[in-house]
Formats: sequence, C-alpha cells, structure tokens
Amino acid sequence: MKVIDHINQATEPLISFEILPPLKGKGIQSLYQHLDPLMEHKPAFINVTYHRSEHVFKKKADGTFEKVVIRKRPGTESICAAIMNKYNVDTVPHLICGGFNINETEDALINLNYLGIDNVLVLRGDAAKNEAGFEPEPGGHKYAIDLLNQVNNLNAGIYLEEGLKNSSKTKFCIGVAGYPEKHFEAPNMDSDLQYLKKKVDAGADYIVTQMFFDNSKYFSFVNSCREIGITVPIIPGLKPVYNIKQLTMLPKIFSIDLPTALSSEMMKCKTDAEVENVGAEWLLHQSKELKKAGVPVLHYYTLGKPNIVADVVSKL
Repeated sequence: MKVIDHINQATEPLISFEILPPLKGKGIQSLYQHLDPLMEHKPAFINVTYHRSEHVFKKKADGTFEKVVIRKRPGTESICAAIMNKYNVDTVPHLICGGFNINETEDALINLNYLGIDNVLVLRGDAAKNEAGFEPEPGGHKYAIDLLNQVNNLNAGIYLEEGLKNSSKTKFCIGVAGYPEKHFEAPNMDSDLQYLKKKVDAGADYIVTQMFFDNSKYFSFVNSCREIGITVPIIPGLKPVYNIKQLTMLPKIFSIDLPTALSSEMMKCKTDAEVENVGAEWLLHQSKELKKAGVPVLHYYTLGKPNIVADVVSKL
C-alpha cells in the first residue's frame, strides 16, 4: 500500500519508523531484534536507509596503497522484502543519487517493483567521505529532482532502453526530503523552499522532514510551504537525544539547532542514562504537541535506539 494512501485513509496521526540496514557481518536477526519492540505499535510503514559505497585505501605488502570499494551497510532492497514478509508492513526504501548511475538506478527500481514494493524516498544523498562536496557517479544523477523524474518515467512505462514494446508501468509513491531549518547547501530558506516546490511540482506525493527539536520550526516550515503552493502532506521527522556528545554532533552533522531549554537540561546530566531520560521526555513532549496539531504521521528516526522510541510511542 502506498504511503499517500495510508495518509489519506487515516483518521488520526499515523506512526512510522526509520531504520538502518545492519552493518556488514551482522545477520538478519539483529534487524528483527531492533524492530520487534517497534512493531508492537503497528507502524503504517518502515523506512530503510540506503548507504553508498565508500573508497578506502589499504596498504599492500610492498608498501603501496590499493584503492578498495566497500559498502558497510548493504541490502536495502532485500531488507525491505524481509520486513514485509515477516511483519506484513509496508516499507519505504531510500533511493539516492550517490553511488548509482542511471542504469543501476533503473535496475534497482525494477527489483523493487518485482518485490511488490511501491514506495520510494528519493534523495540526493550525502557526499562521499573523501569528497569536499557531492559528486554524482559517472552517468548518474546530480540532483534529487533528476532521480525523481526517472522514477516518474518508469511509472509511465518509459525505460532507458528505447523501443521497448508493451513495457510495464511501475506505481511508485514518491517521497522527498524537506528541511525546516534549511538544507546546509542552500543560500537561504526561500531558495530552499523553491527547490522543494520544484520536486513537488514534478510529482512528489509527500514530504518527510529532516529531524528537528523545536516544533515551532516545523510549524513555520509547513506554513511557508503552504504559502508558496505546496499542498502535499508534510511528515515531521523526530529523533531521541541519548548522549551528551550529540550536543555538538547533531548540529555539526545535520546543520540543525538544539533548543536552549533542551541543551541546558542535558548539560545538567552526569550520565548518558540521565541524558537519555531528558531526551525521551523532550521527544514525548514534541510528539504530543505534533499529534494534537494533527500531523499526518509521526516519523521516528530510531538509529539504533528502538527501545527509547517504543517507550515514547507507548505513552502517546
């Protein structure tokens, strides 16, 4: 079932979760152990992130270095299929520009379609760790809107190979990312909103936001979107804070602010357990306020801490 259909049929805010694929070497059981406490809350769908290959240099016996391509978290497509099979829940694989050329992208979409997966979250993706800025794969997409257009083409039965007869149309529901505090590469909020509107005008069915810790920024973002004619559902992305390092890590990595009230309470904590309690209470307060406001979905980035999120959801 498509995400947009879940939203349109709901009579109250839905719950959804986002997970990471297990690190290479971990079995599928580690994924199930992560999901089991979350599935008790009957999420409408589960997002599964995609992680591009990385280039590392390994020293050889002769003292020279060899460039090696590795993927630390493979398996997004098969993980989505496994989750659907075990839990009977819809999944949303992330699809990114980085690491794919357009032919590989088409093959991935064909595989997803064969598996009965009819949702994708279309993202540009981050720059590789050894790159100062995002560089597309040779023959790949540079922007999320280009990737979105390729998905749209498949939905219309248009494949890269010209001349295919009686080609099958896919039926992907397409989500895109929004940034209540502005994408760090955008020169200003107005230009960022215009880029987002182009993706919606190109066929995005809904928006899911980057994490935020101040609900007023989400509400302001939604209002700004509506003012420029963006009418699709806007799903808030939520995450628990669970250790003191995140005071500096989260703003640096995700270009977001932590409210003074939250950081002040965290600074009083003497242990990560105390920080975890503060973070859980903050997340619960955010969730209750957003639920009361009638958001379409409460979307939680679990990121290795499913029990915190499960406990918060149980209190809603």
